[in-house]
Amino acid sequence: MKYIFVAGAPGSKWSSVVKNIYYSPDIDRSDYRDQWTYYHDASGKLELMHLGAYFDPGMESNLPENLKDWTRDELEAAFDAPFDVNSAGVRIIKSHIFSYKENLEYLKQYWPDCPRVLVYRGDDSCLGWWVKCGHFDITYPSYTKYYKDLKHMAQIIKQQNDGIRYWGMTATQGPSNNIELAEMLGIAAPPAEYLQTYPLADVKVVVI
Repeated sequence: MKYIFVAGAPGSKWSSVVKNIYYSPDIDRSDYRDQWTYYHDASGKLELMHLGAYFDPGMESNLPENLKDWTRDELEAAFDAPFDVNSAGVRIIKSHIFSYKENLEYLKQYWPDCPRVLVYRGDDSCLGWWVKCGHFDITYPSYTKYYKDLKHMAQIIKQQNDGIRYWGMTATQGPSNNIELAEMLGIAAPPAEYLQTYPLADVKVVVI
């Protein structure tokens, strides 16, 4: 298993789901850069929430909206670019556009041994949380090129959540916390301070 693919709409709290498995000893963290971080206080205290490479159209690690526009080799080159060539561990590749049905099918076809983690919250909850986290003032990653304005953001959140809903996201599916998620992914659990209980965080997580 080379990659763990993670998908979620903006405001789904998917970054917290990623952060709380990122420090597993089995994860390749060589995509960390100080300039690729973002702190926000939406939870009531200032916390590091965005870290490592984000892959989306117009973002620092750019991808096409439709993954089929690139070959498997071109996509792997893009996925690997932020990481050190000699680093070890599984690489977390996170993109909002992985939420789209066609893109998820493409990932399943060409990387069948790599799990796909889907993070879900309702459309309105996503938009409200994303605005609370800084909206277009978020310094990393940059949302301005692809998501454009608040009306467009609301439309894209719905489209991305529609893709996740297609795969049968329900309240009873998936792990209940990041320890269970790590076990499902076949990676060692992260340190205890990163414990995240998904119902308490108001997120649903499933692995397909």
